[in-house]
Amino acid sequence: MDILQSIQAYQPYNMEERKEKLVILDLLEKSGEGILFRSSHFVHATASAMVFNEKKDKILMIKHNIFDTWACVGGHADGEADLLCVAKKELQEETGVVDAIPISEEILSLDILLVAGHYKRGEYVPNHLHINATFAFIAKETVKLRIKEDENSDVAWIAVKEISSYCKEDDFVKVYKKIIEKIIY
Repeated sequence: MDILQSIQAYQPYNMEERKEKLVILDLLEKSGEGILFRSSHFVHATASAMVFNEKKDKILMIKHNIFDTWACVGGHADGEADLLCVAKKELQEETGVVDAIPISEEILSLDILLVAGHYKRGEYVPNHLHINATFAFIAKETVKLRIKEDENSDVAWIAVKEISSYCKEDDFVKVYKKIIEKIIY
């Protein structure tokens, strides 16, 4: 499914998501599939994978090198219109996990995320927005994990109840808690 169809089909969870969906649809109308590429320095599409263990009491997270915090895996669309494929690819690249099963093929959370300016490979990346679609997966906790050293310094299963103490970014913690609420409760 392409990005426009996925976002149009998305059923917002709360008022914030309803309003952000309208902004995202407006951005898509103005920029079209250009949002799928990083050529726009202001806004581009990303996808994330929130991976739960089978008991749904832990989430697979990475320790992000640039922001020095724990986060779910994810990355840029880089031209791929199927954001579920992007989430799966990022999961495999960043953790080595290939056998995760999507809970649904539908977007679980749709968010506009502010990315603070930072340096990447010696180049400054200014503040910008990610139009992010998160998908939920289930994986066995015993799956072999690997670290993608150019992006993260660790990969681990984090207890759902402990997310706030691992992730330093309040905006992301808010998104994670919303997703956990959707999946567990």
